[in-house]
Amino acid sequence: MGSLKIRPFERITMTATTDLLGSVLSPWARNIAPSPTLAVDAKAKALKAAGKDVCGFGAGEPDFDTPDFIKEACIEALRAGQTKYVPASGVPALRKAIADEHNARGFFNVTAENVVVSPGGKYSCYLTILALVGPGDEVIIPAPFWVSYTEMVKLAGGTPVLIETHDDTDFKITPAQLKAAITPKTKLLILNSPSNPTGSVYDASSLRGIVDTAMAAKLTVMSDEIYEHLLYDGVTHTSPATFSPEIAKHVVTVSGFAKTFSMTGWRLGTVVAPLEIARAIGDLQSQTTSNATTFAQYGALAALQKKEDAAAAIEHMRTSFDRRRKMLWEGLNAIPGITCRRPGGAFYVFPNIASFGLSSTEFSARLLEEELVAVVPGVAFGADAYVRLSYAVDDGTIAKGLERLARFCAKLAHHAKK
Repeated sequence: MGSLKIRPFERITMTATTDLLGSVLSPWARNIAPSPTLAVDAKAKALKAAGKDVCGFGAGEPDFDTPDFIKEACIEALRAGQTKYVPASGVPALRKAIADEHNARGFFNVTAENVVVSPGGKYSCYLTILALVGPGDEVIIPAPFWVSYTEMVKLAGGTPVLIETHDDTDFKITPAQLKAAITPKTKLLILNSPSNPTGSVYDASSLRGIVDTAMAAKLTVMSDEIYEHLLYDGVTHTSPATFSPEIAKHVVTVSGFAKTFSMTGWRLGTVVAPLEIARAIGDLQSQTTSNATTFAQYGALAALQKKEDAAAAIEHMRTSFDRRRKMLWEGLNAIPGITCRRPGGAFYVFPNIASFGLSSTEFSARLLEEELVAVVPGVAFGADAYVRLSYAVDDGTIAKGLERLARFCAKLAHHAKK
């Protein structure tokens, strides 16, 4: 399969408009798409607030509370007066702890100067793209992709170029596909493993082949590793920046505390990058947000320093997710007309619903309307034959949601036969 350029994502040309809204808003604001995952979650919550019994599988956040030892560290920081500005790239002690943690995982000579702490993993991605991509640059993104990558590239003036993948290859690209997608305008490759929305995880050998192809073309790689600790079935995670010191000079590793420690609302992301890129990202942050919330960074510092407490918290969530993963995956594959690859990481399943003859948007809209089950249409991730379900929900919701989904699919199949 070759690369696919998506026309709606091509760089916007500034043109005059006659409508009032268009005359006020910039081309970037007029053409940015809102987050579909947040929109689905908001709609499900609105229905719940109206008294409806909704099974919501849209949210991309753990349903656990932030561990107490992290909250206590934040409270202590507040009481100690840690409420002022700190360096734009983050609290020095936290940046050093992040550097030490990455070196312990096989990174090469990471120092605090290579680290930027930002207001969320999403913003870490955006700052990285903004630091590397300009008008006319192309960014290669494997599809299905996390919904914000393409929008961020658009905001930087670049053009997203998608490489299409399917469930028969576990949603993974090959070096040959990557090579075919590269042009003289290609600047950046975005990789996300474990993946949102598919849960796929690249093994070290496959990843090395892709990274070597990128290096041969002198590309930079942004490796989004926000789900790196949520792995199952003995699957291991590999960071491209650990392959060699030379490769590390061309890799930006993005992660954060949101998924691992159930700290989504804390808004704390991380960037580990070559020094020139890290400094550029820090400068961009200094002019846009100053620093990530000061006292929240001390909670993150505790997450890295109190290793036993952190390991116990991670394992508690990972074990729960693993049980739910199996329950949801098995339940989906038991529904006639649905097929679903077994995910190796993160907390999502991405079942194929193409057999029903509906677009993912229509399938998802009718499922919510008729059975009060909220899923995210796959078209939001560049894959219209699928829908995404998060298993960051309780077992009861999974059981009830599967029952409703099976009933819905049975109705679709029945009507198709008429």
